[in-house]
Amino acid sequence: MGSPTAALALPRLPRRLPLPPLPLTTVTLLLLLLLPGLALWRWPRPRAQGLEQLMAVSSLLQSFPASPERPVPALWSERLGEATATRLWREQRRTWWQFWGPHTDGGAYLVVQENAGAGAGRPLPADALRVGNLLVVAPDPLSRRLLQDQLRPDQRAGRGLFSACLPRLETGQGVFWNASGLGALVGPLAPLLEAYQEGCLSLSLQSSEVRWRGEASDRPAAVGPAGSLRSPDLPAPSRPPLPADQLLELQGSSLEQLFRGLLARQLIRDPLAARYGIDTKGLALLRRSPFRLRLQPQATGPFQASLELQVAVGPDRQGWRQLLLGLAKALQAQGLEDGPGSTTTSQAQAATWSRQDGVVLGGWRWIGESGPSPQLLLFLGPVPGRWQPMAIAGTSAPASGELWLRVRPRGLDQLGLLPEPMPELVRRADQLWMEAVPGESASGGAGLSWLKGRLQVSR
Repeated sequence: MGSPTAALALPRLPRRLPLPPLPLTTVTLLLLLLLPGLALWRWPRPRAQGLEQLMAVSSLLQSFPASPERPVPALWSERLGEATATRLWREQRRTWWQFWGPHTDGGAYLVVQENAGAGAGRPLPADALRVGNLLVVAPDPLSRRLLQDQLRPDQRAGRGLFSACLPRLETGQGVFWNASGLGALVGPLAPLLEAYQEGCLSLSLQSSEVRWRGEASDRPAAVGPAGSLRSPDLPAPSRPPLPADQLLELQGSSLEQLFRGLLARQLIRDPLAARYGIDTKGLALLRRSPFRLRLQPQATGPFQASLELQVAVGPDRQGWRQLLLGLAKALQAQGLEDGPGSTTTSQAQAATWSRQDGVVLGGWRWIGESGPSPQLLLFLGPVPGRWQPMAIAGTSAPASGELWLRVRPRGLDQLGLLPEPMPELVRRADQLWMEAVPGESASGGAGLSWLKGRLQVSR
């Protein structure tokens, strides 16, 4: 007899049934649904730490390096009392912060880092709470309660702009803002800065200059692109300072950069069309034109300053002629009169518009209208004493998407033309330079700008 093993009959395995065909799109869909979930389960995004939680509920946040050799800041004394503020200020060796809540209408919160172990045993100051390893002192009991209600302990660590801003604010002097904070600083100018509604800057002091560099976005950081940000090597602006007969000069590769926030509002577009005849076609001309905007002081006359907007017309000269013709008819209908030298036909080379008492309110001039690169100068105020073509290419003009700004803040402040909340350091500055360069995140997200600039203050 053969061995038991040899006699043992194994059951025959059934033939493998063929799998039903699975469309490629279904496989792709399953992968798209499952892989992110598996990644989150395997590598969950860490929770936000104390400072990042505060960024999420602040409109404006500033960081300051420890400097115990300097006098105790007024904010410390106001929030902690003279004795406690003096003691903690002398002990402080790390970065501290101040921030304003989301509505910007309350006082500033003071934020300091507590020493590990020692801080936990001390009683909290009045109107204070702990957020991670940070001690936050509110301006009053109501502000403390509002902050506590807004904080989200389960908040996840940020990405994109948030992740780029956090190191700036943890390790040196810097500032973070969102749309509310920007609006509080610049007031009615906020719609012109919609491309920079949220961002952060690192600040440094070099001799008599404050320099900064950072990034800004046209959307909240919470909904911005994921991934790290590609920070380019941007040298500080080196263009010459503004002369004494100019207060501000702003140059850009298209008026879209300046007017996008305004023209997105129906409240603005409707009056432009109804009162001035600037319809959708006219707005398209405005948006795509390279420009230079200048503000000049006026020592005499009814105006403190005059405004000049120079645009490169390019191949759209006929469209601009039609726009000016419609604008001329609208101004005449509102009671303004043609000034000396005006021609309001479709071939108008110049126009000057005056009140009935003869005061010139504004007008326009063609520059090289019959040449290959015509430009148009529009002005509010007296007729400009001189004009010349602006550069629209090369190193002396902004590249695509760039914006260049030069300002004399002290001159503007002396005329009462700076927004009230502007910091005192800016008000006292002789010159300000800033450049914005378009950028993108590592994942290719648009809407990001790199900012660099400097502020010069007399000693």
